[in-house]
Amino acid sequence: MQIYNPFKKFNRPKTVSGVFNETEVELANRNSGMPLESLEYDITPIGQHYLLTHFDIPHINKNEHILSFSGDFSNPYSLNCDEIKLLPAETIPVTLECAGNGRTGLDPRSFSAPWKYGAVGTSEWTGTLLRPLLKKAGLKSDVVEISFTGADRGYDSGHEHNFARSLTLAQVEELDVLLVYQMNGIPLLPQHGAPLRIIVPGWYGMASVKWLTEIKALKKPFDGYQQVGTYRFRQSKEEVGEPITEMRVKSLIKPPGIPDWTSRKRLVSPGLITLTGRAWSGGGKKITKVEVLSNNKWVEAKLINQNSKYSWTKWMLDWSAKPGHHILSCRATDETGDTQPVDPIFDVGGFANNSIQKVEVFVNDY
Repeated sequence: MQIYNPFKKFNRPKTVSGVFNETEVELANRNSGMPLESLEYDITPIGQHYLLTHFDIPHINKNEHILSFSGDFSNPYSLNCDEIKLLPAETIPVTLECAGNGRTGLDPRSFSAPWKYGAVGTSEWTGTLLRPLLKKAGLKSDVVEISFTGADRGYDSGHEHNFARSLTLAQVEELDVLLVYQMNGIPLLPQHGAPLRIIVPGWYGMASVKWLTEIKALKKPFDGYQQVGTYRFRQSKEEVGEPITEMRVKSLIKPPGIPDWTSRKRLVSPGLITLTGRAWSGGGKKITKVEVLSNNKWVEAKLINQNSKYSWTKWMLDWSAKPGHHILSCRATDETGDTQPVDPIFDVGGFANNSIQKVEVFVNDY
């Protein structure tokens, strides 16, 4: 007798512009964004870094956990957590952004975690570089990709699977992929992938697989759902689409003044106010310019040196706040000349929206 499985035929509900249903609210409660006031920090405090967990947070005993190098290696092997910590270590500050950040700014909106601006953060990730570990395992001549599988398992759009992603050999060679066991100087917390995860600097966060259990050499491209079924740029659900990789150039303002509890609109006193924020781009590209929009005029801000190749850059601008209603925005430009658009670039999945932020500010008259 075949048992009915409702998850295999699950279709995501349609969304209504500006209206969020109960399920989206539950997703927002499980997947916390970074408070925008945390843009104050070069390194985001761990408890304020954004989180996206597709399924459940696995409970893994780090004393028993084994990471296997399997598939088409000539010398497959396994490592436990203690052995990994004995390997040469590197610490890299990396800005990590969810590919769905900004989803609520698109219309129609894709049904998923309803991110606005906060799905981003910068941490100091400590681990060991992936390339030497693959070299030790011995890549066979016909290997084309390396897949990374996490312990988290569930359903997405009717597909049961462990969360898993892959990189091509060329991407592995180009990117400073880290096998990570520490975040901001302490062991990874369960929600951030303990005891092991990878970090793919310069790419959106979906590539940085958490709760890592297996690294596998493949003779053909990986076809897991999180690789081919989603995280692709599409204009319609029928398209194959293009894979999402590097982060688009983006910037955010730390909202000035004090907020209204529910609307998050801001109230500030008149006078000279120092606006600050952060800007970043993918692939280790430098930010060359940040401009702030006020009263329909773009004014260039001062850039503060970034901490590392892959971390965000701080910017500052003195703003003469005059009584009235204002919309503040910022836009960044990177070294390739890419600049944030004013309006979102549509994508059916709501991915990689890097359009300019809008902060509503009221300046009082006393």
